[in-house]
Amino acid sequence: MSVVVIGLGNVLLSDEGLGVRAVELLEQRYSLPESVEVIDGGTSAMDLLNPLSNNEQVIIADAVKTGAPPCTLVRLADDEVPKFFQTKISPHQIGLSDLLALLTVQGQAPEKITIIGMVPDSLRTRIGLTDGVNARMDEMVEMLADELRSLGISVEPRQDGVRGFWAEAGC
Repeated sequence: MSVVVIGLGNVLLSDEGLGVRAVELLEQRYSLPESVEVIDGGTSAMDLLNPLSNNEQVIIADAVKTGAPPCTLVRLADDEVPKFFQTKISPHQIGLSDLLALLTVQGQAPEKITIIGMVPDSLRTRIGLTDGVNARMDEMVEMLADELRSLGISVEPRQDGVRGFWAEAGC
């Protein structure tokens, strides 16, 4: 099974970068098999055309706007994910919706898409997550790990103490 986990977000806009931080934490905490590709997707969805092509499962970690209170965790899958993101729930969806439409036309769209997200508390210009979002990051990372486990993928805690860029930077 080919699985891609993508963190989207702009780390310069506080909680907007929570998807990028979540996938970094996932890699720090868990040893994942080679069949799982983890990507820092940043803010440019069109750069993800090749990595997303012909994958069975795509899991996206992102800040989402659902109308729920800040720091609410969200899981959307398959039919729950708007067909081409007709309802804007994330700042990245315009680029991502275009990308998914293109992949569909080319016959290379992922078989399944899941979004693991959190409602941001702040999008102001600032490096680092707000306290509320930071307090829920462990739960978000566990949701990502559980999503992988639900696919039958071995997700084992790391013993080597790997730290990612944002953790090293103290953000």
